[in-house]
Amino acid sequence: MTDISVVIVAYNNEEDVRQAVCSLLEHTAADIQKKIYIVDNSSQPNHLKEAATQWEDTEYFQMESNLGFGGGHNFVLPMLDSTYHAIVNPDIVLKEDSLGILMHFLEDTGAGMVVPRLLGEDGKLQKVYRRELTVFDMGIRMFLPGCFQKRQDAHTMQDMDYSRPFPVPFAQGSFLVIRTSLFQELRGFDSRYFMYMEDADLCRRVNQVSRLLYCPDTEVIHRWERGSHKDGSLRKVHIRSMIQYFQKWGWRMW
Repeated sequence: MTDISVVIVAYNNEEDVRQAVCSLLEHTAADIQKKIYIVDNSSQPNHLKEAATQWEDTEYFQMESNLGFGGGHNFVLPMLDSTYHAIVNPDIVLKEDSLGILMHFLEDTGAGMVVPRLLGEDGKLQKVYRRELTVFDMGIRMFLPGCFQKRQDAHTMQDMDYSRPFPVPFAQGSFLVIRTSLFQELRGFDSRYFMYMEDADLCRRVNQVSRLLYCPDTEVIHRWERGSHKDGSLRKVHIRSMIQYFQKWGWRMW
């Protein structure tokens, strides 16, 4: 059994994946036993398979079709033999031993899942920690991002003290560390979501049986792409996933 497993789902972003893996290998303490899985949903050829043979503790899988975000992560679920499991986006870069710090945090607190300080490349804390989702808040976020600023600030937990740990109803799934046994008990991500909202769904299910906590002890760089805010087709996918989420959990309007 390894200390921690890591999954990165790739989709036509080879350089991002390379940077993420290299930062994991560079900064994770040598005494931490790890296994990094690259699940490649890409539609375009790349050289990740060859690169993975050169990286320590790394295994590569090429998918025959695009399984989506959650499906890509769930692909390795039967293979996991670790104490902790990290869900890592390709646009993540470590600058310290964040995996080790977060593992110790989970041990000390008994929480089921943890999210670190996620910073943009400008060094600013990102607004990726959110209260329970409502139709109103998602509508503002999707269609009226320049309006209702007080409501947006409340939804993104701007009133919290980010120098201290606190419970999080929903943390964006860019970088999460969860107890592997819990991830397996929950059967990973809900397969009804192809992309978007699967992280909100997982956080909610974790909080039903355990706790998701914010950890202030380590910082991770997140080069946030926000694809659905720029691409009309991705926005449609996002809206479809939102509808699926509220159909599952109830249409909480406010």
